[in-house]
Amino acid sequence: MAITNPRPAEPTLSVNRESVEGTCPGCGARKLQAYPVLSEAGWFDVVKCAECLTDVRRTPGPKLGPIELLADRIRGGGHG
Repeated sequence: MAITNPRPAEPTLSVNRESVEGTCPGCGARKLQAYPVLSEAGWFDVVKCAECLTDVRRTPGPKLGPIELLADRIRGGGHG
C-alpha cells in the first residue's frame, strides 16, 4: 500500500520572521520580529521582541492564517 501523506522530514514547524525597526518596551532590545501566530482566539500578525517575547503589536490576521485563497488575492484582500 502506497503512503499518500509521507511523514515530514522536519521535526518542527516554523515561520519566516521579518526583522522590524524599533526597541522593545519591555527589555530595551532592538531585536523586533514580525510573524503570524495562532492562538486560542485565532490568527494574529504580531511584532514581538526576539529577546523577551514581549508583544509590541498584535493585530487580527487572516482567518486562515498564512493560507491565501485565490478569491482573496483577486479581491485584493490577501495578506501576502
